[in-house]
Amino acid sequence: MSIVVVGLSHRTSPVELRERFAFAESSIPSALQKLRSNGLASEAVILSTCNRTEIYCATDVLQPGQDGFEHTLRWLAQHHNVPAGELAPHLYALPQSEAVRHAFRVASGLDSMVLGEPQILGQFKSAVRAAESAGTLGLLLNKLFQRTFSVAKAVRSETDIGASTVSMASAAVKVAERIYPKIADQSVLFIGAGEMIELCATHFSAQHPKHVTFANRTLERAQVL
Repeated sequence: MSIVVVGLSHRTSPVELRERFAFAESSIPSALQKLRSNGLASEAVILSTCNRTEIYCATDVLQPGQDGFEHTLRWLAQHHNVPAGELAPHLYALPQSEAVRHAFRVASGLDSMVLGEPQILGQFKSAVRAAESAGTLGLLLNKLFQRTFSVAKAVRSETDIGASTVSMASAAVKVAERIYPKIADQSVLFIGAGEMIELCATHFSAQHPKHVTFANRTLERAQVL
């Protein structure tokens, strides 16, 4: 039994593709159980954010270059109703030594689009809790993630990576401030109403823009924001 990571991220795929392969929070428990019932993994955790979708597995069959990887590729493509050929060039599969190092880097904010952003650790912890609730967090992955969270904590406390709290949302405000003399004089349009937009809205609202508009597929969620 070994640990393998299969996924795609902002480093390997455009945002349009990442959006199509993101897992809705409500769909993750059934997806985890299907991974196990299909024999692709004995243990599994799905990390799905705006910048990455990754499946962490403890498995005997899902290995880079083997049939198990091809089966997982097809399963992931079928789950999201996207041709496997469209996904394959953007997907990575990491064997155990690389998978463990990758988990440490991701949880520590070293693999984020904005270096050192803190949200990813909380998202990682939520993914592990979801797997535990679904019954797919076994001894091997639990040991991996407990160690991962310890490493992320050490990185935060023993280096200066967290000295200046940075996120995609706060970075967006800083970029806007370079373009416009004063955000308080601007009207701001937010497209979407997910977690990242909520964070962006919080940061922009602190600058008291003249007007704020939300454009979203679901009216109710936009009204809440």
